[in-house]
Amino acid sequence: MNSHKADTVGWKFEHSYTTLPQDFFIEQQPIKVSHPKLVLLNEPLLESLGLNKEALNHAAWGDIFSGNHMPLEAHPIAEAYAGHQFGHFAELGDGRAVLLGEQMTPDGKRFDIQFKGSGPTPYSRRGDGRAALGPMLREYIISEYMHALKIPTTRSLAVVTTGEDVVRNEILPGGILTRVAQSHIRVGTFQYASTLNDVQKLKALADYTINRHYVACKESDNPYLAFLNAVIAKQASLIAQWMHIGFIHGVMNTDNMSISGETIDYGPCAFMDHYHPETVFSSIDRQGRYAYVNQPPIAQWNLARFAETLLPLIDQDADKSIELASQAINNFSDQFQMAWLQGMRQKIGLFIEESADIDLINDLLALMQKNKADYTLTFRHLSSDAILKDAIFKDVSFKAWYKNWLHRVQTQKEGEEASRHMMLKHNPAVIPRNYLVEKALSMAVIDQDYTLLNDFIEALLSPYEDSKIFSEPPLEEDKTYQTFCGT
Repeated sequence: MNSHKADTVGWKFEHSYTTLPQDFFIEQQPIKVSHPKLVLLNEPLLESLGLNKEALNHAAWGDIFSGNHMPLEAHPIAEAYAGHQFGHFAELGDGRAVLLGEQMTPDGKRFDIQFKGSGPTPYSRRGDGRAALGPMLREYIISEYMHALKIPTTRSLAVVTTGEDVVRNEILPGGILTRVAQSHIRVGTFQYASTLNDVQKLKALADYTINRHYVACKESDNPYLAFLNAVIAKQASLIAQWMHIGFIHGVMNTDNMSISGETIDYGPCAFMDHYHPETVFSSIDRQGRYAYVNQPPIAQWNLARFAETLLPLIDQDADKSIELASQAINNFSDQFQMAWLQGMRQKIGLFIEESADIDLINDLLALMQKNKADYTLTFRHLSSDAILKDAIFKDVSFKAWYKNWLHRVQTQKEGEEASRHMMLKHNPAVIPRNYLVEKALSMAVIDQDYTLLNDFIEALLSPYEDSKIFSEPPLEEDKTYQTFCGT
């Protein structure tokens, strides 16, 4: 690739993160791979970042997104962070990722461009720094689906195969994901800053993050308390949106909670088919710590760990700082409940808030659990007469609930038709069904056949449009499902 062509690609990297104390990162080049091949390229995202697809051919893009040919403007680093993993604290860091830089888009926004699976770094902790192709494809599928639902998320720009195997419990083909994020600053980044026992370095990180993500907090009388409150509000909204669509992150460690409020690190994540609040898919979550129903309290627990790191900045009086931070953390539950209720009202077509709404919603969820009803399709079918044909409608208790709900909808001044229209806009018809994800990944990884994967992604990008192929729930025998951390 000649330099003239490289200049026409459109890279406009800045490297503001490297203005932080050097404790927070290490310069690290990605390790080159033997036979890179570009298998997925997110062309709309590429364009929105200001990059010119036509500047390079397919093979040249593969060279870039494998790390074999670095843009001249890149300054790769691995970021340091720590985290509570299943409640146990550890010092971590980017063990298989490098950050190329912060791409400045034509509309003036800043996005991290990161390779995931790009080889070992000083933070690898005896790992090989590589990633299997399957989990990288999974992250592409689900992160882009979340974006289609307008749920805050990191994005996936490209996936390449490396031409090299990785050894896990079995030998698997390797892959590298190019991830796009508002930033990769995590709760765990602040936990790491606390381990440095240097308030000035902690302050540098906090000030940098406020300037990058929460600039309005600078106008507050207490910028660091305002910062804490802003992060809490973002997370309360995010977790509520997860709950609305039956999404289970699977590994809500503090290092997997983004300060910007984006969903990050799609490891053993999955979507519920039949509704049960205690659903767990992750093979390593044997105690159900990160079960569907536990996601709000775990988010609050994680935020409490974040608040602890900010105590030296919130107030010089330690007792007052603890009191202020505790009040902020205690507000999470109310903020989450408000966001959750608002979204659930939309899912069942309620325009007007009434105190009985919470009982109406919880009664529906209890009936769905009792009848092992499909979470996605029950809400979707409720917006039409399709619900009358669902198995749940044979339940006398559900018929009574339905009659009560229908009366509530019909007595609203907006009218029944408006309610049903709102429901269609807030209840997806298509989700990344676990059995379909696995089928698409299997065909891509084992057979190098990306036909189903590409068709599936196309359907997922229009989540509110019914699909004869991709809206179908699994057969009964497909409902036992287990996910694994994508390493």
